[in-house]
Amino acid sequence: MKECIQVEGVNKVYDLGDIQVQALKDISFSLPDSSFVSFVGPSGSGKTTLLNLIGCLDVPTSGRIDICGEDITKLSYKERARFRGNNLGIIFQDFNLISVLTVFENIEYPLIMVQNLPASERRERVMELLESVEMLEQKDKFPSQISGGQKQRVAVARALAVKPRFVLADEPTANLDHETAYKIISLMKKMRDERGTSFIFSTHDLKVVKEVDYIYKIEDGFLKGKEKVGGENV
Repeated sequence: MKECIQVEGVNKVYDLGDIQVQALKDISFSLPDSSFVSFVGPSGSGKTTLLNLIGCLDVPTSGRIDICGEDITKLSYKERARFRGNNLGIIFQDFNLISVLTVFENIEYPLIMVQNLPASERRERVMELLESVEMLEQKDKFPSQISGGQKQRVAVARALAVKPRFVLADEPTANLDHETAYKIISLMKKMRDERGTSFIFSTHDLKVVKEVDYIYKIEDGFLKGKEKVGGENV
């Protein structure tokens, strides 16, 4: 299976005045297309830092990150923003929906700001996504008028709007009740199966961990191992 992400010898050091904190230490791994995996570890272990590096939101102190055949560590700030907009979606723990935009407009937003698609093509894609996440009837409502679970469905649809190769999700179920969380996870699996999109989680929520194919354990900035869910360490 083709590898969509390759991380080689990545280190990340933060300078905090007179103190240096090494958040990631010689991290290496690869992920194939259509991955459904989670990085797990206690708070401060480095898992969110790793997602930020993969998501072109930050750059490593050393090492290489190759995504879709592109070494993103060599890209400028503007090039990383362009690459991020065209290749990945991000699902935030607190949804990050724009309060003054409707459900429809929130999903449409990246298609205007990132891909600048024609209006007819934008509408067709947004309507398709609304149907996929079962939010057609809510399309004209504002974020304040829908539930937490519905907000997360909109966030999933927005992340998929640009047809990304992969989606990064940082604690995507933390604010959801048990039933809604499983519905969102099932929706993501459906998108993975139908679209071939990779989903990469950073979480310690067992609801997510039990549903992924593999978990990667991070402790004190080190990658401690890879484990097949329901199977043996690999």
